[in-house]
Amino acid sequence: MTTRPTTLTIPKPDDWHLHLRDGAMMKAVVPYTARHFARAIVMPNLKPPIRTTADAAAYRERILAALPEGVDFTPLMTAYLTDTTNPDDLEKGFRDNILFAAKLYPAGATTNSDLGVTDVQGISHILDRLQRIGMPLSIHGEFVDPSVDFFDREAVFIERILIPMRRSFPELRIILEHLTTKTAVHYVMTEGQIGRLAGTITPHHLWINRSAIFENGISPHLFCLPIAKREEDRQALIQAATSGASMIFAGTDSAPHPRTAKETANGAGGIFGAANALSLYAEIFDHANALNKLGDFLSTNGATFYKVPVNTASITLEKSPTPLPPLKPILTEDGAEIVVFPHQSALSWRIIESSSSYAAQP
Repeated sequence: MTTRPTTLTIPKPDDWHLHLRDGAMMKAVVPYTARHFARAIVMPNLKPPIRTTADAAAYRERILAALPEGVDFTPLMTAYLTDTTNPDDLEKGFRDNILFAAKLYPAGATTNSDLGVTDVQGISHILDRLQRIGMPLSIHGEFVDPSVDFFDREAVFIERILIPMRRSFPELRIILEHLTTKTAVHYVMTEGQIGRLAGTITPHHLWINRSAIFENGISPHLFCLPIAKREEDRQALIQAATSGASMIFAGTDSAPHPRTAKETANGAGGIFGAANALSLYAEIFDHANALNKLGDFLSTNGATFYKVPVNTASITLEKSPTPLPPLKPILTEDGAEIVVFPHQSALSWRIIESSSSYAAQP
């Protein structure tokens, strides 16, 4: 019988889908990502959103100013697409290495998405420009319509929006973010071979199914968008993540909210997982007897898809014989409290060493 390793060293990971928010919230959460990841694609759904190259440049400076002293970290900036986005501005930002990707939010799909795209056909000229300049398109893949069941929004988006989009723009580089269903996994795993389609998977969607949200009463800290799905979907996500498939990689979708915004009548959708993300991924891969594939998922596949160097730094994780207690909530400088996922589960894997050099932003 082969003994599973209790330590693991991999190239320093990247987070290919991250929410940092702004102001006091951003200052409180950015150190947790910056200490564990070399780079992260930062989502633009602030209020107001990051819509232009100038917006992104200013936001990047605020993020860099909030980093702990001596920590090397590169935020990769995105532009929030609207019905009136200027493709010339996108191209300039991309060519000047200020914008790394464009982000498509269907209007009303998630937090601060009300100004998102109302009709994908109406932004065909923008998609054509992205395709011609090679700028990646990151997609929140949910179809928003009262006639579509909340738990079916991802599958319907693929059928009605993504498949026609890829038919019209076959060279467009698309990342379907935070996969949650067996349907989405199958589509990306089948169609992603040509290097034009990839999918990210979060630690929390690997960790919970939708039943967990309702155990012992409704748990607002397990409510995220897109919402967790059935156990068969979670198992499909685990199989995809641990397969080593090049078109599947990590995106934490860590999305902090104050406790007061979660524990309320209309609780916000989002899970703050950045503080435990690597430990959670390691737990899942260890349980699946796939630790040898963790480096591909965390450190290699995403860099390859986005055509950037794999980080030269390394990070070492260790499995403790005694599970570590859940982390306490994080306090912001203005008094807000952020609950860390998982708030009720002990974890065995932890980071014990991280080297500081890394591949610079291209």
